[in-house]
Amino acid sequence: MQFHAKSMSQLALGIGSALVCAAMPVSAGAAEASASLKWSTDPSTQCRFVAPESLGDGPKYWTGFCSSVTGVATGVGTIVARTANQAGPAFYGELRAGVPIIGVVSDGAGYRAGLFDGKEIGTSKEAERVDIDDSFKVAERAAMQVSAYYAQQKNTASAKHYQGVAKQFASQLERD
Repeated sequence: MQFHAKSMSQLALGIGSALVCAAMPVSAGAAEASASLKWSTDPSTQCRFVAPESLGDGPKYWTGFCSSVTGVATGVGTIVARTANQAGPAFYGELRAGVPIIGVVSDGAGYRAGLFDGKEIGTSKEAERVDIDDSFKVAERAAMQVSAYYAQQKNTASAKHYQGVAKQFASQLERD
């Protein structure tokens, strides 16, 4: 199938219009929810994202894909809160247009897994076991992806750390 320049520009215009429409909130409720989100900016990359509230108010760092067009994090990765040189609580999971969808928060004392409610991960008391399992699967994938990133950067210590985190998430799925 061949495309002519005119049809390609029409196709591009149509796709661009669809993307703009897809990025717009579909209801007043969605617009309100979007306006109430607290956005953070990674101090080293300037990538923007929403972090679960349990990560605190300090600087947060995203390791994962960041759109060069929008400057917004998307896909699987980690958000780590840091104070000076100390890593604090972390989110491992999936972001869409900078907003967490599903994942796990590790706060050093344990894990909170589930869906994002606009403020936090895993707060729903009615969470289905499948949502929790899916959260750990996504978190495991995020930790493995971050491990691969650090291995590519020749940062062996961080690569091993995140590989260990991925194994811990996988072990959460091993039960009777």
